[in-house]
Amino acid sequence: MTGWIVLGVVVFILLLAVLWAIAAYNGFVAMKYNIDKAWSNIDVLLKQRFDELPKLIEVCKGYMQHERETLEAVIKARSAVSGARSEQEQLQAQNMLSDTLKSLFMVVERYPELKADKVFRELSGRITELEEQIADRRELYNETVTIYNTRLEQFPDVLIARLFNFTSRILWQIDPEHRRDVQVSFS
Repeated sequence: MTGWIVLGVVVFILLLAVLWAIAAYNGFVAMKYNIDKAWSNIDVLLKQRFDELPKLIEVCKGYMQHERETLEAVIKARSAVSGARSEQEQLQAQNMLSDTLKSLFMVVERYPELKADKVFRELSGRITELEEQIADRRELYNETVTIYNTRLEQFPDVLIARLFNFTSRILWQIDPEHRRDVQVSFS
């Protein structure tokens, strides 16, 4: 009789372990696909921004004849986005493009007639809206990656993660240059 009880307890414990392993594996799979979905959602917005930039550049060209450096930087950054292959290259290229757009909008401040142009206002408004949506999606992406990466290292989930070769994902980070203090001078 006690042999059956011991056997029952052992079978019950094994069953719980198998159920936990299945749940942990399925959790990792779901999180992996949520990360991919979050990245794809960012990609959709990045593609929209990418497609809007040539229109904005064309509008700016007419007004900003001698600001060629700024326009060329935006074009170069847009090309870098096209050529990025890895996730890390994508992150760096997109950050570079965001930076050049900020520079472009700062230069535009010197051109009141450009700022008054209806097409420019619509395009810059659209790109600003896209930038805000991209920032929101990046935050969601980073949150999802953080949860996933944390579970990869937590015991006992780490056992399943290693057994099935789940690997950590990278967070979307800004360029370290943007962490420096900004020097403001009114002279």
